[in-house]
Amino acid sequence: MGHSEDAVIVNTIVRQALVATEEVIGTNGLNAILRASGLGHFINNLPPNNLEPAIKAAEYAQFNQAIEDFYGRGGKGILRRIGKASFQYAINEQAALLGIAGTALKVLPQKQRIKFILNSMVGALKKSNPQVEAWVDEEGGKLAYVESSCAICHSRSSDKPICYLYLGSLGEAVKWATGKEYEIIETHCLAKGDDFCRFEVGEERA
Repeated sequence: MGHSEDAVIVNTIVRQALVATEEVIGTNGLNAILRASGLGHFINNLPPNNLEPAIKAAEYAQFNQAIEDFYGRGGKGILRRIGKASFQYAINEQAALLGIAGTALKVLPQKQRIKFILNSMVGALKKSNPQVEAWVDEEGGKLAYVESSCAICHSRSSDKPICYLYLGSLGEAVKWATGKEYEIIETHCLAKGDDFCRFEVGEERA
């Protein structure tokens, strides 16, 4: 499907990203990034926790790009940490949206736990924004989260996958569901010209 020019990100997702970013790089860091990405109106003014459109997907992509530009080589690691903090925020503030309340994950095998949380993330994104095109894939026996409307790389181009924030949030989600760390690999990326961004759950980390 690829990126839609009029794609938007809703308030609750933007709020989650900004809170997570502030947790990782501090208030001054967040404010510098907001200014650099043309989102200065969010300084000391977080969007409300609702599903109204907040910004264009292209602006969200610029926000991610600004973090990479600002921190250079360290930017990828910082974006992963923001992704982790973002999932923790979702667990604490948006458990109903994720549909995880009261789920007896402990009785499920590891693969089913991973599949459950990936499907929960797909469901939450679709509930928050009907424009989202996302699904869970099991091609080749590997579980993967796939999205053809990814806002992280909207209107960006690269010769390699660049959705580092997703790597962090998906890794944290799988760890939450299983109690173990798994490698998450972005095998396809819209910024590279692929038809979707695909994040494969790899081997369990020792």
